[in-house]
Amino acid sequence: MRARHRGAAVAIALALAASACQGASTGASADGWTPPRTPDGQPDLQGVWTNYTATPFEVPDERDDLALYSGDTDGTGRGTGPAAFLTDTTGRTLAKGRSLVVDPPNGRVPILPWAEEQRTFKLLHIQDHWEHHTPWERCITRGVPGGIFPTGYGSGYQILQGPGYVAIVYEMIHEARIIPTDSRPHVGSGIRLWNGDSVGRWDGDTLVVDIANYNDKGSIATNAATQRVRSIPQSQDLHVVERFTRVDENTIDYEATIEDPKVFTAPWRVAIPLHREPDYRIFEYACHEGNLAIPNTLSAGRALRVRPR
Repeated sequence: MRARHRGAAVAIALALAASACQGASTGASADGWTPPRTPDGQPDLQGVWTNYTATPFEVPDERDDLALYSGDTDGTGRGTGPAAFLTDTTGRTLAKGRSLVVDPPNGRVPILPWAEEQRTFKLLHIQDHWEHHTPWERCITRGVPGGIFPTGYGSGYQILQGPGYVAIVYEMIHEARIIPTDSRPHVGSGIRLWNGDSVGRWDGDTLVVDIANYNDKGSIATNAATQRVRSIPQSQDLHVVERFTRVDENTIDYEATIEDPKVFTAPWRVAIPLHREPDYRIFEYACHEGNLAIPNTLSAGRALRVRPR
């Protein structure tokens, strides 16, 4: 908890620094748009952005078990995700592409069989043990890069910048992620983190973030919108490279390349547009480790196993 408070404090400090400075602009793009810069010369990514989209995470396959991936293993339609009314698409025209997974070309994540088997076991036995739930359901984290994978609600991200740092405040799970941009080395290999260790650098107008030093307790994707990738495990060999490129006044092209040879047969890449929404308001996501969702799920599972004498 102390680490969370420190992260939030740094994010607030960066917000105050950002609000005290007005960004300058240098260099015009081919279409006449001028990419803005912060006072210290960084490409300006600041603002409130959302990732609402109608594009599926993967290209659908007839072998997909959508009921399993959504947690609706008993066929009641209840599932373990949020109710549909929470999906806020008011006033938005949502583009629908082939898939957010753009590499491999077939739009499918190349998952090793053992990892799919572990995912399936956990989802089929989600009422048997708290460790069968993803870190999101346990109110720990949605992960990196999983925290930027689209879901149906709580989809706001506030990006703040100060000299040598970029901060991303995630609406869901109320996380504050601090990214140094000085290409420093990663922390020692003995330090393992849920969300890895993020180290950033600027490549022209693109923020490149290298993430390593993961633990093996999390999931690469944590919600039903990621289809069959939900609850796929991560190993300590997980390595992610993110790229944030502001391509016009209201769009950041976000890409993440994921590599974990213990879980996937090859690296794979997702591409997600982030849309600037000045009127969007980020509200508290009141998820905490003392909530009743997990105890209720487990007690319901025990009740289902009780047989009348």
